[in-house]
Amino acid sequence: LMPLFCGLDGSICLSPNYLHSNSTSHTWSFSAIAELIDNAYDPDVTAKQFWIDKTMIKGQDCLTFTDNGAGMDYDKMYKMLSFGFNDKQTVNGHVPVGIYGNGFKSGSMRLGKDAIVFSKNEDSMCVGLLSQTYLEQIKAEHIIVPITMFHAASLQDILRYSLFQTVDQLLCELKAINSPSSTNSTGTRIIIWNLRNSSEQLEFDFSSDRYDIRIPADVYESSKKQYKKPEHVMQSGPETDYSLRVRFQPLY
Repeated sequence: LMPLFCGLDGSICLSPNYLHSNSTSHTWSFSAIAELIDNAYDPDVTAKQFWIDKTMIKGQDCLTFTDNGAGMDYDKMYKMLSFGFNDKQTVNGHVPVGIYGNGFKSGSMRLGKDAIVFSKNEDSMCVGLLSQTYLEQIKAEHIIVPITMFHAASLQDILRYSLFQTVDQLLCELKAINSPSSTNSTGTRIIIWNLRNSSEQLEFDFSSDRYDIRIPADVYESSKKQYKKPEHVMQSGPETDYSLRVRFQPLY
């Protein structure tokens, strides 16, 4: 019960290096975060709330993204973690944002090398691991993604290669999806670690403002130079360019 795939139908095999090269479509980290928010907004998820936070797990800085949407079963998570698959449909005039089936993969891998997805709907719980570190360690020639129904016995690779080594630790993350008003909430929780850095400095500043995630000034300036932005923009960029709260609060 741990399907490992190349393409959804098994016909297209992708090199693990593709996870990184695919992520470079995002020259700006906030556009990668927007992909994860948009997924929660889509009509098949319809999350009413979305939480972005930073946490420490086993000494590693991690970004967490949690929504209280419909959650995913095994089949939906398999499709979410597949490349190029998209079956989103307009519901009551609510048009889905993503159309290429690539947003989660490009966005999550832009933010860090490794991501684990916890999800539960009304009937089931499942866990999926999208990890460049995992693929490097097992010397995979193609992209392999362990996905398992939570009650299944085959959790071996997820427990061995993620930040979570016990079933109880995975259960704690699934329980974190619960809202304060309900013990049976549905939703999805994404944890990303091995966060991208610039000159050995994290791309994000988690400490300057406890209620915000910001891009440090020197990282912001160096990224402007790297992507050849006009000089006048580099000198006085708007706060929406480096404050996650200021950037997304008006939009969502």
